[in-house]
Amino acid sequence: MSRVTRVLVVEDEQDIAALIKHALERSGDALVDVVDRGDTALRAVADTPPDLVILDINLPVVSGTEVCRVMRSRPDTAQTPIIMLTARTSEADRVAGLDMGADDYVTKPFSLRELSARVRALLRRRNGHTTANVVFEGRHLRADFDAVSISVDGEPVRLTRREFELLKYLVENRSRVISRDRLLERVWGYDRFVETRSVDVHVGRLRAKLGPAGAQIETVVGLGYRFVE
Repeated sequence: MSRVTRVLVVEDEQDIAALIKHALERSGDALVDVVDRGDTALRAVADTPPDLVILDINLPVVSGTEVCRVMRSRPDTAQTPIIMLTARTSEADRVAGLDMGADDYVTKPFSLRELSARVRALLRRRNGHTTANVVFEGRHLRADFDAVSISVDGEPVRLTRREFELLKYLVENRSRVISRDRLLERVWGYDRFVETRSVDVHVGRLRAKLGPAGAQIETVVGLGYRFVE
């Protein structure tokens, strides 16, 4: 992280929150705020949207999943990176968390070094994956990636941050077959920790949201996906 970054940790276990805060602030590149309730988290991100949120699922008053849903529905936090932190370890739980709009999913107990690395990876993706004035206009789809504006047949489409970056990468590489592993590396920011099944889940959701334009994302059996004109 090349500048001071604001991170919001939403965790009701004080010892865990303190350890995360210490680990992220130790390098001097991050300022970490800690809240211990979901409703408090929503007020905090509304007042001053952070650069990244580390979000426990099991929270008092408002659950972490609801916090994630509300953040993704608000324009000012729709693109904010979210790392879900939870004791739930099944693959179904991980896929559900990612499908809901989280960018990453860390299970307890966890390594502070790994969590810090995931934070850095997400921030690198956010800070280094912008291409100015990239606009695609097709028969159904209009995508202004610089303005973060997607519409199909003139109607706006709301995408999660991950869906937006997935569409952007596919459009930028249109007519090329992109493997699932390549998408994990270039869209997720790393090629470990996330199952390739999550790519299929996100592509399915993206196609559904794009309606008639969703057919432009082709499945190439045994290879991956391709965006066609």
